[in-house]
Amino acid sequence: MEGMTQKPISVRTRDILNQYGIILKKSLGQNFLTDSHVLDKIIRAADLTPDSGVIEIGPGIGALTERIADQAKKVVAVEIDGRLVPVLKDLFQTRPQVEIVHGDALTVDLHALVDEYFQKVNSLHVVANLPYYVTSPIVIRLLTERLPLKNIVIMIQKEVADRMTAKPGTKDYSSLSVLVQYFAEAKEVARVPSHVFVPRPQVDSAVACLTIRDQPAVEVGNQSLFFKIVRAAFAQRRKTLLNSLHANLLTSLDKAEVERLLREADIDPKRRGETLDLAEYARLTEVIDAKADTNLRLDV
Repeated sequence: MEGMTQKPISVRTRDILNQYGIILKKSLGQNFLTDSHVLDKIIRAADLTPDSGVIEIGPGIGALTERIADQAKKVVAVEIDGRLVPVLKDLFQTRPQVEIVHGDALTVDLHALVDEYFQKVNSLHVVANLPYYVTSPIVIRLLTERLPLKNIVIMIQKEVADRMTAKPGTKDYSSLSVLVQYFAEAKEVARVPSHVFVPRPQVDSAVACLTIRDQPAVEVGNQSLFFKIVRAAFAQRRKTLLNSLHANLLTSLDKAEVERLLREADIDPKRRGETLDLAEYARLTEVIDAKADTNLRLDV
């Protein structure tokens, strides 16, 4: 492994793929980063210490894993591709702080990983170059399972990073924006052009850092209802909030009653969901939750 580290990352990637006869799978969204400067930016954003623990999702052939292992006390790399697991174990056989786990980040028991491997670390982080096709589900899972994380630093599609960091009233503001910003402070660390990956994807990427809040950004008594309201509000972006909520959530009420609830929350029924900030969604949640006899149904 030590010999590999002296090579440029692009040469390292080529050599390992050739040595082990690996043909990358498009179905798994495998695009391996070949720019050491971007790796450095990811590591800096993660703010690791010698007492940190890291869950890495999708290590590929370990270029980022190697950098993490140089900084952290313990690394658990979760890899879905069974062909790469023995390769990774071979490459990191002399690095006892690196544990390779064969599994799907969408289904693996993350809390069990924390209990088994990270009892002796002072901070826990997720660092990953995420496949584009599962970015949102993985991020949502990491946030909603309330793992004891300090931050999540991820390489993702540029457009998804734009959505995570978007402000109300902008074209990129979405239900994902609200969910991410409810649990974390989101910022973009770097833009990453497509030509620094093998194979080259069709879109550019970005590195995003999600710093987990000690408490959610707004206080809501019914978190499940809060997110149902958010999803309903964004289900049909061109519709007013009145029409979206009536069609997708408050199906048992007539429009006049839905309008009354919105006005009670001090929200103009003609506004669209993309214009509401988190505090307004929280206020609307409290008003709707107080109507105990409402039959809620969400078809989005």
